[in-house]
Amino acid sequence: MSQAERGPYQWTYESIVDAIPGVTLPDWLALTVQFVLFEGLLLLLVWRYDLWSGFLAGTAAVVIATAGSALMLTIARRIRTLSTPAAYRKLLFGSSIEVVLGLLSYIGLVTYLFVYNPRQGGTPLFESVLGTEPPIPAVVLTLLVLWDVCYRIGTAWWASVTGFWIAVRHPTDGETRAHLRAVDALVIGFSLLQLVLVPFVWGYDLLVFALVGHVVAVLLVSGAAIFVRSRG
Repeated sequence: MSQAERGPYQWTYESIVDAIPGVTLPDWLALTVQFVLFEGLLLLLVWRYDLWSGFLAGTAAVVIATAGSALMLTIARRIRTLSTPAAYRKLLFGSSIEVVLGLLSYIGLVTYLFVYNPRQGGTPLFESVLGTEPPIPAVVLTLLVLWDVCYRIGTAWWASVTGFWIAVRHPTDGETRAHLRAVDALVIGFSLLQLVLVPFVWGYDLLVFALVGHVVAVLLVSGAAIFVRSRG
């Protein structure tokens, strides 16, 4: 979908893709490039620095980020085809609140990895993945992929909250409600996707609690939106 088709309000992710000078990529190609680029760099660094112990966790994070991008585009495409108030589309796509929420979760994660977790005794999570003397390129890629995942978490939060807000404040016709319920279900699926990371952080209770708590929060809010629309 081109920038013109997306309209004036876009996810920050979409704006970045559209900002490449002279390049207009269809969604499927942008997603393919995203996955191949990150997974290719991951394979290269794993091979170069013998970091195979972290390969599955890294691949899981890359898959979550790419699948998250695909779900973001699907959610956006469906919403743009519906008759919803402009204020809703502006709030959801044009406010960049999802970046703020993603940044907050990223700051929390980095604080956990580099400050809280090393003080708890045992092998820190970061060290278990990248070793006691992690190579700088591997650290850079890890932090970049983690930001990608955190951004998707922030997006799921924001899509869930705005979905509930529009369900309560702006009742719609039956057909539109049915389509918006499908969007709410996609948002829930979007959050459930992050549970793939739970096996890789198992034993680090605070991270497990944060991931599961995030999913439960989205389930409750988007589930409430589905309930409201079903009663309308």
